[in-house]
Amino acid sequence: METEGARPDRLGPLLDQFDQAREMAQVRLTGLGDEEYLWEPVPGCWSLRRRSEAATPRAFGPGEWVLDLGAADIPANEYAEVARQAADGMTVAKIAEDWSVSVERVEQILAHTGAPEPDATPITTIAWRLGHLHFEFAGAWEWTFGERRQDPKLMVDFTPSAALTLERFWAVIDRWRDSVAGITDEQLDTVGFSQYPYSNDRDYPYIGVLTSANLEFIHHMAEIALLRDLWRSRFTSPG
Repeated sequence: METEGARPDRLGPLLDQFDQAREMAQVRLTGLGDEEYLWEPVPGCWSLRRRSEAATPRAFGPGEWVLDLGAADIPANEYAEVARQAADGMTVAKIAEDWSVSVERVEQILAHTGAPEPDATPITTIAWRLGHLHFEFAGAWEWTFGERRQDPKLMVDFTPSAALTLERFWAVIDRWRDSVAGITDEQLDTVGFSQYPYSNDRDYPYIGVLTSANLEFIHHMAEIALLRDLWRSRFTSPG
């Protein structure tokens, strides 16, 4: 069965999927206020904080407000991916570099002896999820279509204002999407067309990188939507 309006080329379905996800996300983010944006549903959340109040050892950002980031580790739900990378021939040293962990940590995981750190899969705020997507897509543009020079973690001046965040965020998202729309079939198949430094993008054809980017956007926006639902119902009593 052919979907009305669907494009037959390889890039078209990925753009269509992203456009639909973007439209849904913008609707879901309508009315986001500052208090909800920074709301911590449980103690110990990763969030956006003033630099002087950062709660994690690797919090980052170029200005006063930084995004939480804990000690480097590989989340337990990614152990299978590490095993797959090793089985596909990636060296332990390369895996460690991609995940920003030690060689010994990768060897532990491959030997099934490593336990996840307590903060390996933290609960996060809406501010953190948006900030995460913001710097990733800003960096994805820079290291694919830009000068491939700026550190993605220093490209976004994070702010506690939900309205200003969304204004800047959608501008970054739309610039990235417009650039993607202009790539060729040859570029889709080019290994290393993206050189994004905090990933293994450089090892894969760009069409695979785009697929992963769509999934990243969709799953983080789904988490944000859930947080919005929890915020709305936080004072609602059952029955």
